[in-house]
Amino acid sequence: MVENIDDITINYENESGEQVVKELDKKILSRGAWTTIMFKYQDLDRKTGDYGPSKVTIRRYRKSGGHYRQQSKFNISNQKQAQMIADTLTGWFTG
Repeated sequence: MVENIDDITINYENESGEQVVKELDKKILSRGAWTTIMFKYQDLDRKTGDYGPSKVTIRRYRKSGGHYRQQSKFNISNQKQAQMIADTLTGWFTG
């Protein structure tokens, strides 16, 4: 359980202590009882032992009982999808 927004991470180790999700960066998009955080991360490819391409996930957390709990998430699985989202948002909010 996490009490502080800045301590929220998506780094994840399996039962044997191997890091299978590696957080590369994060941006807190909103703070408060409901917070939104965008993470850049890589998954471990168990076949090769290498980390795969960078991915992005946007997660919403809700503070309850003094702790933040994940409520929802949206994963952006590849660079093409990320670029399409960025282009759409730019088009909607400029010009």
